[in-house]
Amino acid sequence: MLQQETIGAKENISVIARIKDYSQLLKPNLSGMVVFSSVIGYLMAPNVAFRWNDFGVWQQIITLFIGGMMVTGGANTINQILERDSDRLMKRTKMRPLPDGRMGDTEAWIFACVTGLLGAAMLSYFFNLQAGMLSLLSLLLYAFAYTPMKKVHPIAVFIGAIPGALPPLIGWVAATGSIDAGGFVLFSLQFFWQFPHFWAIAWVAFDDYSNAGIRMLPTKERETRFTAVQCIMYSLVLIPMAMVPLVLGMTGMIGMWVCVLCGVMYLGASIAFYIKNDYKSARRVMFASFIYLPVVLLALIIDKG
Repeated sequence: MLQQETIGAKENISVIARIKDYSQLLKPNLSGMVVFSSVIGYLMAPNVAFRWNDFGVWQQIITLFIGGMMVTGGANTINQILERDSDRLMKRTKMRPLPDGRMGDTEAWIFACVTGLLGAAMLSYFFNLQAGMLSLLSLLLYAFAYTPMKKVHPIAVFIGAIPGALPPLIGWVAATGSIDAGGFVLFSLQFFWQFPHFWAIAWVAFDDYSNAGIRMLPTKERETRFTAVQCIMYSLVLIPMAMVPLVLGMTGMIGMWVCVLCGVMYLGASIAFYIKNDYKSARRVMFASFIYLPVVLLALIIDKG
């Protein structure tokens, strides 16, 4: 009896451990933020009126969230399959399921294909074909263009910014069935936001990335201020862009000013990074990027026009 209980306990531990491994493949924190922007894109659409007691809208939001998480999780899994050897060389990633040997490639590929394709199918069926195809395009660009390019050329950041900016557009298209000015504005805000975000992370993790042969900075040397100059340029663009949603009637004055102030905060962090050019100032840009996107997206939706 005791032996059976012990075997049962080990099996439960094994199941829990495998669930945790699958969760690591999905990268739930990253995927959750990505899908959050997709939900905001959906709610920003002019034909969607959100009410707290509207069950129909909540049903659509939940469906969009699940489908988006599956597509994003599929892309993240393929990313980890292709980078398993590099991940073994970095402290931050060496304990992931694939580099640690807890999961084989075949199992991971099956998981990636099932989640990615099923998620795209969900968006196509419950919303429209355009949203499903955009989500599939995002997966393919992230997994098979951005991921391998990271070891070849820093242009990988530009390539990765495209699938990284597609989620709010996917949400918009899921609601409207078309790509128009409003969806493109949301895409552009998230597109330009990513460059200082990526570069700050790459500056902080420069040694780890270098050990794995990953090139993310716009320069081969970390000590130069060229990276900070690039962060200033891209964060600066976000300030005038914050006014466009107001011009298009997507948000009100409060939403616009919150976006402008967030842009100024982001720019200030980038300027401080240029002046000091050290680990602490690079981390400030990184944390500023973490603040910027959710605050801007929430401001836009709360003060929706």
